Amino acid sequence: MRVAIVAEFYPRHYDPVLGVWAHRQALAARDAGADVTVFVLHRLVPPKRGISALPALLRQSRLEKLDGIAVHYVRYISPPRGRSYARWGAWAAPMLGRALSREGPFDVVHAHNAVPAGDAVLRTGIGLPLVVSVHGGDVLWTNSRVPGGREAVEHVLRSARLVLANSSGIERLVCEHGARAVRVVHLGTDLPPLATARARTPLLVTVGHLVARKRHTDVLEALAELDGVHYLVIGDGPERDALERRCAQLGVAGRVEFAGQLDHASALRRAREAWCFVMVSTEEAFGVAYIEAMAAGVPAVGCAGEPGPQEIAAAGGGIVLVPPRSPAALAQCLRGLLTDDIRREQLGATARATVEAEFTWERCGARTLSAYEEALS
Repeated sequence: MRVAIVAEFYPRHYDPVLGVWAHRQALAARDAGADVTVFVLHRLVPPKRGISALPALLRQSRLEKLDGIAVHYVRYISPPRGRSYARWGAWAAPMLGRALSREGPFDVVHAHNAVPAGDAVLRTGIGLPLVVSVHGGDVLWTNSRVPGGREAVEHVLRSARLVLANSSGIERLVCEHGARAVRVVHLGTDLPPLATARARTPLLVTVGHLVARKRHTDVLEALAELDGVHYLVIGDGPERDALERRCAQLGVAGRVEFAGQLDHASALRRAREAWCFVMVSTEEAFGVAYIEAMAAGVPAVGCAGEPGPQEIAAAGGGIVLVPPRSPAALAQCLRGLLTDDIRREQLGATARATVEAEFTWERCGARTLSAYEEALS
């Protein structure tokens, strides 16, 4: 079975972490038996980066081999994101159509996100069965905050042969937005050796883009109530300056390390040294970072009521859920975990078992291949 994967977010030479989960799912599908080719919608002027980013964008090869998979970077241009994001698929479709025709024939197309990838596929008129993965953004952001977003998202979801949701919560939302057939397919992680060295002193870690919805500020405010605890922040983004100022205001700057964006292997290694992984983000459709930490026996803390953390907790445990936007409740939870070695070790063992049972890449690959076969039937 030949599968064309189309994605907006995918590793590039200047950002090897971007969309690494999409690449890992492509590898998992290939290892399960699919013949996979990837097409990346490579917009030459990304939002908020301006013309100064153009040289780096142009240095991106049009074709690369990533872990044995052919990845075609389909260049296109489009207006600024603000009022035009819902129509970026229309701008990318002509170039994508030529690339798909040149590299085909394919049996099925798998688009990561309805907009712009799924929309671009439909606009090519290629006529192949379309599988769309919804990772959250389509139904949590694009449909309600982008002009024309709801219409674009719903058109793609209605047109897809099969929609893959990354959690049951997202499954419910895509059904409300017109999807005809939906299957939950969890993303995965690798299982590292059990003998992972922990930091000598209590260490919390968050891995994620530094944006407001990730609620790093809640962790900082909780940290101010936890004497002797350190906090490692892996990732970068527009909130970094504000977070560093908040550290100074709270008097915790000496206990917080902003490591910036690390390559995937380094991020995993450092995160797995922590005593607890904590990310009390909102609008969290799934959250691969939780299960990446849990795979090494690191217990996780997430936000109650969010689709991703709720899904992981329901799968077997190893993650503790706290009320949203409540640094006091978070501090109380963390204090209990960090001072009770036996409970923390038991929770870590449960976390590892949950990942091994439900969230491996092998399991993801098998379910993804099964989804392709269902779309073809």
